[in-house]
Amino acid sequence: MITRLKLATATTLLATVALAGCATTPGANDTAVNTVGTATNIGMNVFKVAVDTTCRTEIEKQKAWRLAKVAMTAEQQEAAKTKVCGCVSEQAPQQVGIVEMTNAAIDSKYRNQLVAQVVTKSLQSCYSSMIK
Repeated sequence: MITRLKLATATTLLATVALAGCATTPGANDTAVNTVGTATNIGMNVFKVAVDTTCRTEIEKQKAWRLAKVAMTAEQQEAAKTKVCGCVSEQAPQQVGIVEMTNAAIDSKYRNQLVAQVVTKSLQSCYSSMIK
């Protein structure tokens, strides 16, 4: 669980970023917005990679996967993992908010918990949709 200090820091960081655009001169606002957008995209991409990596580990623990992969070649297994974990990674941004992403950027333990939570929520539904 994150401490109140970390939560306050995350809230302050969000407020600072949100208000930064108001304090810039005309024309500079575009740069500030682009910088924040780029940072957000980078953070989300890092998050998606972490989700994909965790998914690939967790899928191996699924009983249904262990049974299904017996009938697959190595290439088929990799293709199936890519499809399922791609689905999980694409659903990840829809399951987290900006505050959660900010906290994840600050606290690695929180990030690991958030990634595990997202993978757990999405893995079964993505796996089920793949085998239909």
